[in-house]
Amino acid sequence: MTTEAIHAELVALYDGTTPVRSRWSYRADEPFTVTAAFQTDRDRWVEWVFSRELLVAGLNDPAGVGDVRFRPIEERGLRMLACEIESPEGYALLELDHEAVAEFLDATEEIIPLGREDEHFDVDALIAELTRV
Repeated sequence: MTTEAIHAELVALYDGTTPVRSRWSYRADEPFTVTAAFQTDRDRWVEWVFSRELLVAGLNDPAGVGDVRFRPIEERGLRMLACEIESPEGYALLELDHEAVAEFLDATEEIIPLGREDEHFDVDALIAELTRV
């Protein structure tokens, strides 16, 4: 494995019209998760971490029951991926280009293939972090 991380900048649409910059990243040392950061109107970034498996599932069918949910949609002849994010501070429905997200996921699979994440996960490091006093 030569690449340890992949980053992509995608434009999401809020309320179907307002563009929102987003930065997506995947790291080999955190093989189960994807991080997406969305730029707010105050030029601040809000970061969400969720499972790569959730994003994969959401490309084809509605997925997620918690704070992050994905579902494919087709509107105005465009294939999009709806991303719903919710917290005590608010709710947002963002639309992302389906193909761009699929390309990002393809790039993550070049780093670590789906289903092989556990081969690259350092359980001992996690235990050490959790038990650090």
